[in-house]
Amino acid sequence: MMRLGLDVGSRTTALVRYDGRLREAVVVDSGVQPLSRCRELIGNGSSGRLMVTGYGRHLVAPALGGEVISEISAAATGIRHLYPEADTIIDIGGQDSKVIALANGGVARFEMNDRCAAGTGRFLEVMADTLGVAIDDFGTLALEAEKEILLNSQCTVFAESEVVSLIARDEAPETIARALHQSVANRIVGMAHRVGVGQGVVFIGGVARNPCIQKLLGERLKVPVTVPDNPQIIAALGAALLLREAEAGD
Repeated sequence: MMRLGLDVGSRTTALVRYDGRLREAVVVDSGVQPLSRCRELIGNGSSGRLMVTGYGRHLVAPALGGEVISEISAAATGIRHLYPEADTIIDIGGQDSKVIALANGGVARFEMNDRCAAGTGRFLEVMADTLGVAIDDFGTLALEAEKEILLNSQCTVFAESEVVSLIARDEAPETIARALHQSVANRIVGMAHRVGVGQGVVFIGGVARNPCIQKLLGERLKVPVTVPDNPQIIAALGAALLLREAEAGD
């Protein structure tokens, strides 16, 4: 039986089709009408059970006849499948960030930041725009910095004002970019220490594609940080896998 996992995020939506093997994995922008985007992704003639997770799960699941699971459980299931030895998940998305500690095949503890843009992809997007840099190039630019400076604020509004001041003082864009990335890493590392960090850390979500955040987290946590080939589909994969587990238990 085909099982569909759908992760409806604030910035992107991921769809996975799984029938014992991964048959399809697609990531698209969520857009301003995420439900319509999900209908397009799934297709009118699609068959199979659907499990929905993510920011928009309670909007999408009832409309598409799907079941609902939290992002925490979906991410943990996807990582358990791909990396059985992993004990810590760092998930940084567009509007929230999460650190999840795993134990005995399940979630032991987690901490989630969904009230403030600091420590999320949105923070990096705003700051990249302030510097006039494409978000896909932002991490690479930050890695070019030859010195380090510290920002006084992690708040998006105040940090943006601080960045404008640094630009006016003719600070190099790569130096400012590095400071902004360090601000995000500091926030995540603080969450990780509160949850507890093991030796098997896996970094997922859209921000996991950022090479500077990858590097900074590894340095600050003092453990190797693994990034999946497609870090944005993990929760969608987990959602599909949870359908399989539910069927096995019936």
